[in-house]
Amino acid sequence: MRVIDVSASRPLRLAAAAASAVVLFGCTSTPNRAPVEDRLATPRATVAAASPAVSPAPAPAEPAKPLVPEGAARPGYYTVKPGDTLIRIGLDSGQNWKDLVRWNNLENPNQIEVGQMLRVVAPGVDPAAATSRPVASTARPEPRPLDPRAIASSPSSSPAASAPAVAAAPPPAPAPATATARDADDDITWSWPAATPVSTPFDEARSKGLVFRGKAGDPVLAAADGRVVYAGSGLRGYGNLVILKHSATYLTAYAHNQTLLVKDDQAVKRGQKIAEMGSTDADSVQLHFEIRKQGKPIDPARLLPAR
Repeated sequence: MRVIDVSASRPLRLAAAAASAVVLFGCTSTPNRAPVEDRLATPRATVAAASPAVSPAPAPAEPAKPLVPEGAARPGYYTVKPGDTLIRIGLDSGQNWKDLVRWNNLENPNQIEVGQMLRVVAPGVDPAAATSRPVASTARPEPRPLDPRAIASSPSSSPAASAPAVAAAPPPAPAPATATARDADDDITWSWPAATPVSTPFDEARSKGLVFRGKAGDPVLAAADGRVVYAGSGLRGYGNLVILKHSATYLTAYAHNQTLLVKDDQAVKRGQKIAEMGSTDADSVQLHFEIRKQGKPIDPARLLPAR
């Protein structure tokens, strides 16, 4: 019979027990693992939201649109404003309203629109040599309709608004040699349009001409040689009105007459009786007389001779 020495095997059993304890302790302890990101569980929207926002490139700014059509500021053109009529534009630009109709191919002279550009210098004419300068009046006259048929009746004249009956013009009265003055700029000889005294002098802000007081029927005379571009009552505030064109530069206007003695497109001589003084669209008998240079009212006393 073999005898086993128990005392000699005890250290081996203790070592084996210790190793088993280490293995068991390791299995029961929670390992300290590094965190793992669960990318599949993270919504893509959340990832996008966490990223810095990227703004799209701004669209190029469009240029501001002009309030008036392109080219409205060009010399030789006029932009229609509220209350304008072709008679008013013609007077303020120094042109015949019928010329404006032709230059702008207007079918109806009563149909012009605010903002519309109109040629006020003849085609082929250098605007720098014949600059039109419309004048803004403090009170714009009330417009009256024009008759388109009047345009076809003559090549260059005025609106055929309701005008008094036209009497035959008497032969021109000779103007006194001492009552004339010559304009060196345009070779025009001027004389007084009425023999009565001036009651209201020129004032660019209020009265754009001279006012002559008189009695009904007093003669109204052409201040210089010219041609009638308007004879009628189509411009409220002027009554029965005659407008004469003397050159490419000068117009004259004779307002508030009781009778008109000339008609559209008629040639007249200096000193010729063209109307009779009256009070149409006025509170008393008077002649309102204007001289306009390139459409701008100027003081007639600068051109009329000394009395």
